Amino acid sequence: MNKLLRQPYWFAALIGLSLSACGGSGDDGTSEPVQPVVTYPSYTSVIALGGDTTTFDANSSGHGFSTPSVNLTEDELELHLEGDANFEASFTTAPNDQHPELDGLGPVFNNADCNSCHQRDGRNSTPIVAATETRVKLGSADGIFLRISKAAAEPCIAGTVDNNYCAPIKVPDFGDQLFHRGVLKARADWQDNSFVGQADVYLSYERHDVVYSDGQTVNLKKPVFEVENPYDAPGETKQSANVTSNLLQDDVLMGWRNGMPVFGLGLLEAIPEASILANVDADDSNNDNISGRANWVFDAIKAQNGDVTPVSLGRFGWKANTPSVRVQSLGALRGDIGITNPLFPDESVLGTSLHDSYLTRTGFVDTGEGVDGAPEASAEFSDAVVFYAETLAVPARRNVDDSDVREGARLFEQLNCSGCHTPSFVTKTSGDIGGIAMSDSLKGQTIYPFTDMLLHDMGEGLADGRPDFLADGNEWRTRPLWGIGLTQTVNPQAGFLHDGRAATLEEAILWHGGEAQQSTDDFMALSQDERSQLVAFLMSL
Repeated sequence: MNKLLRQPYWFAALIGLSLSACGGSGDDGTSEPVQPVVTYPSYTSVIALGGDTTTFDANSSGHGFSTPSVNLTEDELELHLEGDANFEASFTTAPNDQHPELDGLGPVFNNADCNSCHQRDGRNSTPIVAATETRVKLGSADGIFLRISKAAAEPCIAGTVDNNYCAPIKVPDFGDQLFHRGVLKARADWQDNSFVGQADVYLSYERHDVVYSDGQTVNLKKPVFEVENPYDAPGETKQSANVTSNLLQDDVLMGWRNGMPVFGLGLLEAIPEASILANVDADDSNNDNISGRANWVFDAIKAQNGDVTPVSLGRFGWKANTPSVRVQSLGALRGDIGITNPLFPDESVLGTSLHDSYLTRTGFVDTGEGVDGAPEASAEFSDAVVFYAETLAVPARRNVDDSDVREGARLFEQLNCSGCHTPSFVTKTSGDIGGIAMSDSLKGQTIYPFTDMLLHDMGEGLADGRPDFLADGNEWRTRPLWGIGLTQTVNPQAGFLHDGRAATLEEAILWHGGEAQQSTDDFMALSQDERSQLVAFLMSL
């Protein structure tokens, strides 16, 4: 972690007094006032956050996250652009005789393409509840969804083959992700619930005010979900007199998940494991109230390769629940969209009564396999979309010489924001990522992602109560801050945090609790100008 040594202000003043006593004053016997020495963090003026991959020409563009890494070879650029097209591809219900490479959607899903959850390679839009409404039903335009699982009898401490490596316990007949959309006949009651997935999901917001000591007020909102009309008990809700649905039982845990930006991911995977683990402080040995824990998760690549212990360090996902860009990307392709692929060749709802009924009612036209018996997405399609996600350029910083930005960097350090948002790493110079040889463009890069890639308890305010491998219900992986200042340039409707609740960076800071509570308290104690300076620094990233 970045710990800077500063000369205390009182020491500088003491030196000034000493010089005055020794004749260090002017001819008129008066002394010049001594200004305190202000030390700025080493990253204050850094511009190329992604090292040699950084793009400098997308700073004010709505496509600022969509530029290929600038140091790709011609062949790599061609593969990247192929992956870009795949990322934008919208899938259809099978069969699609004209474009069989694009069929296989669902039968239940959250969105039909990658871009819907990662708009312009950034965050998705936050759903808006109209002033005349109390809630909104999630539909085709929404990139937010629910993770689901059963509550365990006791916390999972260490992953083994017997406890499925502490993976979330799937909800019987549903799985570990709730799919609110479906193809026309996904459900047996499709004539009444056409294009509905496993259940309907509604979103509303709870609001409260936070008041600074100077009287300034910020209104915060928290999303609240309601799940109704599950396919195994149509029309049922949690308030029904006799709840029978597996999904609506009291021991089912649910948590919102927003789509995340996809630039710079290859660089994050290229950080040496030892560099990440060096920041682990599970017992808070340095007494800074910040622990930092690693999440060790099931690795589908290792399992496919026959590894007897298919577990790796979790790096991606809101709870660091996936080990690589490949697992993350192809898992989303199969999960969010319903497109099987070489790493995940089975439908995510395989074996559920919904899927069995769907196959029987539709004559087995969409089994998750092509006519050749291969998964719906080819190896070529899959490899290209993964490489695309690995090689999107990190945008350069802006306004680094602005005095407010510089003061904001100093405050960022003073408030110990860098205790979790570790400024810098150096990527490895050899090896693979996701089981594939790493591009030279990612090797040996000094990068500034501002994340330690570890889990931290963020307090009850942000908790979803849902464990994920070794992450408990209060823990979240530290989000990288690079590019965060361009978030709403790329998508003006985007929000921050895991469920998009924060409309501004200030709101996001105010939601930080748990291990970050002291930093939040210190932020609230700043003057309005100082708070603006800290936000200005974040906006420069």
